[in-house]
Amino acid sequence: MNITVTRLHVLVFLLVFCAPLFAQEKVPHYGYSIINTYPHSINSFTQGLVHHEGYIYEGTGKNGQSSLSKIRFEDGEVLMSKNLSRRYFGEGIEIVDDKIYQLTWQAHLVFVYDKETFELLDSHYNASQGWGLAYDGSSLILSDGSATLQFIDPETFTPVRKVEVKLAGSPVNQLNELEYIQGEIWANVWQTDYILRINPENGEVNSIVNLTGLSKQTQLGSSEAVLNGIAWDAVTERLFVTGKHWAHLFEIELVGP
Repeated sequence: MNITVTRLHVLVFLLVFCAPLFAQEKVPHYGYSIINTYPHSINSFTQGLVHHEGYIYEGTGKNGQSSLSKIRFEDGEVLMSKNLSRRYFGEGIEIVDDKIYQLTWQAHLVFVYDKETFELLDSHYNASQGWGLAYDGSSLILSDGSATLQFIDPETFTPVRKVEVKLAGSPVNQLNELEYIQGEIWANVWQTDYILRINPENGEVNSIVNLTGLSKQTQLGSSEAVLNGIAWDAVTERLFVTGKHWAHLFEIELVGP
């Protein structure tokens, strides 16, 4: 979800949806250390983040501000960018071979671009809302703000199967930006400082990454500047995270449990 909420709404959300994250002791909890800090556009309402061949690809949201960009993350220079029509609210992105997929929030459309030129190649219908997107080597993985993750055929964008994400037997809603890392699905939980590490076979949460305090290490550009954005460099095994309207991209290393 990508709307402004009141403090009361956030409190209710934390009590209803996030209490298990605080209370669960049997699931390992990881902290973090910051390895490097890189510039990130504070104007970017980050919805999707991918590391690919040495660059960061980013999809942003908000009607009239949604875009797809290729970024040299070391200095934040935007090397290529494409704006979406004002009627589309951009969401998660993923790269499959020579194509980039970009979700829209409520328009039920998925755009497919040429990776090298950002030329629009195709579009697909998505029956659910679009939030986050990842790729496990054969299927795209889609979050829609619920506790359900859908596995999608990249060619037809047809759902193949789905799993319900559970922590200690309880569904975890508000799953947002996704990344597939070494056999696990990593998911931001919207409006929290937590990333869940999920078993893709059964949806069980294997561990929790607690990034509390990271937002205090950067400048925040709005009241909606929450953690959202996970990128994995599989070649050098580097982990990057950022947030909506954050002024920095962080390379982090997990600590613990």
